[in-house]
Amino acid sequence: MPKLKTKKGAAKRFHRTASGKILRNKACRSHLLTKKTSKRKRSLRKKEVVSSRESGKVRKMLPYS
Repeated sequence: MPKLKTKKGAAKRFHRTASGKILRNKACRSHLLTKKTSKRKRSLRKKEVVSSRESGKVRKMLPYS
């Protein structure tokens, strides 16, 4: 069977933890930050675990991670 190619866009956006969970960055952090509260912007800095429904799709895009 041939080697599988990694989707490079997904490789830049997702990271796998030691336990096998997939982390992603939160949305709404790029612009229009003046109207958002400091508390909201602070919480957007943190990574979030990808939902179990979507994690299967991400795993197919990242076969060797």
